[in-house]
Amino acid sequence: MKPTIICLTPVRNNACVLERFLLSASLWADHILICDQMSTDTSREIACRFPKVRLIDNQTEEYNEKERAKLLIDEARRIQGPRLMIALDADEIFTPNVLTSTEWQTMITSEPGTVFKFQWANFCPDLKSMWLGNHFPWGYMDDGQEHISPNKMHVTRIPLPPNQKALVLNEIKVIHFQFTDWKNMLSKQRWYQCLETINNPNKSAVDIFRQYHHMFAITESQIIPIPEAWIKEYSSFGIDILSVNYQEASWFESQTLNLIKEHGAGTFRKLDIWDINWVKQAKIIDNSNWKMYKDPRNIFDKWIQRWLLKTQAKLDKRKNRRVDRFLKSILNY
Repeated sequence: MKPTIICLTPVRNNACVLERFLLSASLWADHILICDQMSTDTSREIACRFPKVRLIDNQTEEYNEKERAKLLIDEARRIQGPRLMIALDADEIFTPNVLTSTEWQTMITSEPGTVFKFQWANFCPDLKSMWLGNHFPWGYMDDGQEHISPNKMHVTRIPLPPNQKALVLNEIKVIHFQFTDWKNMLSKQRWYQCLETINNPNKSAVDIFRQYHHMFAITESQIIPIPEAWIKEYSSFGIDILSVNYQEASWFESQTLNLIKEHGAGTFRKLDIWDINWVKQAKIIDNSNWKMYKDPRNIFDKWIQRWLLKTQAKLDKRKNRRVDRFLKSILNY
């Protein structure tokens, strides 16, 4: 039997990218499950305009990828018959060859328990170039396997059976729009760094820096032009993949302010989040307590963060790896 193709997508204040995502997903998905976590923008209204969308309410304030994945997978499994689950975020769409590629035909005829890995095509802010990322497991021919993860952040979006058969796709890629709005992307990475410190207190500041500044490790040799065919094919469906709705007021910045207020600025002293003036931001929201948002770093902290950024694209050099180990083991950074 041909499987029902189900798209699984978490949403929280993604109105700026959601319509393009839903137009694209509607081309290939039989059902689009949108798990909305109390959006305060127009995300819910946009989702409800699309007939293939089934809206799921996530009524928790906590950022927990494991729980939202479970909500989506459980809802998908209420759909009877064979199921092919595709887990994409709202700032991701398939390349348009998803409709014609032989890889797609291979996917829908694969046996239950097969995992499908897709490669990111990260669009640059100039909307003319991109770089290719790693392959990630975002597709699954469902066999009822439980979704297990000990973490709350950066969990796999689908179940991963212990001895799964994995199919790596190279023709079909996932266009990733996160980096097209560079300012908002940086706000998101600052928030992620704070969450990492809270959820994983034993994780070093050096490792957190390296993980959330990966985009600064991209070299010119890795940058390639966006294929003109992708633009034209999507244009023929009335979908503009070169438009960016920039966010003036970042939701991520408000969440970071809340974390600083709750845990204290000193908790995040070793993180590279202080390139923004949080005092100025706080005065707009909470003028009476703006002093708690002052930059707690000393000169040494600032020097380390400058060095980490300077060497982000040079981690293949032994000297830089040695310094990283020294910062973590001797200086407890």
